[in-house]
Amino acid sequence: MFLWRAEVRPGVSVAFTDTGAGNLALHVGDKPDDVKLRRVQLEEAAGLGSRKFQFMDQVHGNHVEFIASHGAGPTADAMVSASVIADGSPQPLAVMVADCVPVVLVGTDSSDNPVIAVAHAGRPGVASGVVTSTVAGMRGRGAVDIQAWVGPSICGACYEVPEQLRSEVAAKVPATWSSTSWGTPSLDLPAGVRAQLDEAGVEVEYLGECTLESDSLFSYRRDARTGRFAGLVWTHD
Repeated sequence: MFLWRAEVRPGVSVAFTDTGAGNLALHVGDKPDDVKLRRVQLEEAAGLGSRKFQFMDQVHGNHVEFIASHGAGPTADAMVSASVIADGSPQPLAVMVADCVPVVLVGTDSSDNPVIAVAHAGRPGVASGVVTSTVAGMRGRGAVDIQAWVGPSICGACYEVPEQLRSEVAAKVPATWSSTSWGTPSLDLPAGVRAQLDEAGVEVEYLGECTLESDSLFSYRRDARTGRFAGLVWTHD
């Protein structure tokens, strides 16, 4: 179910699912009841008890939504949560991808309470600075000592794009300029995300493998009718 999972700070865990967890998205033609059951199973595996992961309606933008408690998924590409809900814990968060870059971030406020976030960084999101906006949103909630976990996504050696598109994105984020392993223009979105995190003073702790090259992960480039896996962050005792 979990491709990678770790308690990254005392009482805070980060994980990325694999195809063993099944498709976690409601928008790709799967039966909604099946998806909801998988989400419940994921929450049980994470030990959330009565809590639920907050998912969002991702639209390839750069809007960051602050989440105080679980509810209808916001239309956004990033979410931030802090210790403001009834039990004093941030709301567990989830981001879904199938080639885009899932970014999970953890920081602490001045009282040493966790401030957590997730971001969906596809090509438009990287170009429009969704990761930078997410870090700013966390700092707006008092977060310091922020660390990031950059999950599995399509790599620069595989993400072929037209020459003009490569130039347009690289003009905004130079680190994305790349070439495929067969010599055609490409974009290295993970490199772009890492460069943005470096510029924001955020340390990257984990960098996931290429989704297109791994059969244990969903990849839209490999199969347009694919599911979505998730990046997750939650607090616990």
